[in-house]
Amino acid sequence: AAPAPVAPPARPAAAGVREVLAAGGAPEALAVPVAETLGERAAEALREDPWQLLAVPGVRPDQADGFARALLGPECGPDDERRSQALTGWLLERAALEGHTALESSALRAALAKVSVPDPDEALRAAIAGGGVLVFQDALEAPAGARPPVPAAPDDEAEQPVRVLLGLDRYALAEESLADGFARLISTFADAHKDEAPDWEAAAGAAPSPSAAELIRTVAAHGLVTHSGGEAARAEPAALVAAAQSMGLRVCAAAHSEDGRRRLAAEVGADAAVTVAGLLSGGEGPGRDEDGALAVDLIAVLDAPQLDVETAAMLVESLPDGARLVLSGDPGVLWSAGPGRVFADLVAARRCPQVVSRTPDPGPIGELVSGIGIGELNQVEAPGKEVVIVPVRDPGEAVHRTVQLVADSVPRAIGVPSEQTQVITPGHGGAAGTRALNAALKERLNPGPGRFAGFDPGDRVAYSPAPGRALPGTVVSADAEGLRLDCAGAPVVVPREQVGDLVRHGWALTAHQAAGMRWPAAVVVLPGDAAPGLTRAWVYTAFGRGERHLSVVQGAEAALPRAVAEIPFKDRTTRLRSLLQTQAPPTG
Repeated sequence: AAPAPVAPPARPAAAGVREVLAAGGAPEALAVPVAETLGERAAEALREDPWQLLAVPGVRPDQADGFARALLGPECGPDDERRSQALTGWLLERAALEGHTALESSALRAALAKVSVPDPDEALRAAIAGGGVLVFQDALEAPAGARPPVPAAPDDEAEQPVRVLLGLDRYALAEESLADGFARLISTFADAHKDEAPDWEAAAGAAPSPSAAELIRTVAAHGLVTHSGGEAARAEPAALVAAAQSMGLRVCAAAHSEDGRRRLAAEVGADAAVTVAGLLSGGEGPGRDEDGALAVDLIAVLDAPQLDVETAAMLVESLPDGARLVLSGDPGVLWSAGPGRVFADLVAARRCPQVVSRTPDPGPIGELVSGIGIGELNQVEAPGKEVVIVPVRDPGEAVHRTVQLVADSVPRAIGVPSEQTQVITPGHGGAAGTRALNAALKERLNPGPGRFAGFDPGDRVAYSPAPGRALPGTVVSADAEGLRLDCAGAPVVVPREQVGDLVRHGWALTAHQAAGMRWPAAVVVLPGDAAPGLTRAWVYTAFGRGERHLSVVQGAEAALPRAVAEIPFKDRTTRLRSLLQTQAPPTG
């Protein structure tokens, strides 16, 4: 099904907002985003509390302060409670963009001090009292080998150390709902299947591999199971779904991307393969039963590390009691673009069976990526030029060599055309980020004047209908309705006023955008200025996107092997693991 075009924003409230923005010296272009964010009373809300401007994506604290000074005059000061509360929410939303669902109180106090809040402790007390911020106490696990705490007196209980976390109710409710949902699937399974007829053992005996057989046997006896493995291991949940189909169960296999869905469909059939977004929107999959739950007996979610906490909560809430849920994914890849680390927290909590695939990824690329997963950047034999390293001295040379690889070297030497080669780089900015690379690749591969907001027919693009989702596509045309795209065969119309926010050129993507997708060839660009952002998970994800060929444009020098060996991932503060450990019994 085609991604639903996003409706143009409603504008009635924007007229009043323009007057307030003008009075505060803010750009008129913010009127529509402010009206969308703050609602019908947006103008009145801004007059009463100018720092609510911070709720609009992209507005910085210094801009909100300037706006407030212009509106409030001498009444405006850094100790204004409205400012402190707005900055507290802004900092927590910024943390969510980095993947955190909460922050330790000490980290939030330090962040408030950096934005010139005179009394961070008082600011936090006010934010908590006002209900804008929730406070939690999470038990800390003792380090391995540490002695347990000793009670002060024989009859006293030893106090378990805790950390104080602060978070927004949006993410707190999502994590709590998700933990409740996981616990429900675990607790309702036995009664729902005590009289079950399907012959799971026979299905396991006919499985195509030992790991697939283990997965089938485990899922037969449990309502919630995790499955870990690389690209080749995707065949195992596919075998599970096929076995469940043969037993007459209502089944569904969900992938993160349309590319992942197509690969799944080749193994389980088009009717059973969906994207997670399509399943939840109702555009794909089996539909809902009379109670509003998804009409499934078993669902296998591949690319599970890409599930953010809100999407995962929606998915689990949609499952009926007694349903089987398998979360399958590669634990080495980057976590979700949105907040949370759902798959990693579920595995770490040890509240459900965990099946770890023994199926290795084949070929030189598989060998290289497998080594990266355990912290080793090895040289691999690549007789068919499956892996090529291209050293560069500076970002300018990195861009030049990348264009050369995509337009000439890879098509000529490997036989993969440029439209099937994906460039991956650490970020959007910088001299070799996606913007610079896409500009150079467009000039070589599809030159044109950019007649519609910088785009021309034939341009490769990445369309983002929702945060964290990037759909590769191609520009078809443009007209009064907007920019017309072809996204994997599905027509999409992006309204004219939303093109700048939702569409980027897509010859080059970030690794987060590329996660869950694969191409015949990948060119990974590592400029020297990218070194501070490199992690093992980033390298693992980027290097694993090419099926037949991987070129690495290497300007990061020693930072690359150091990141692989010493920096596994950028940590995230979340609560799901501790919530699960409280609500569900340990796996036997």
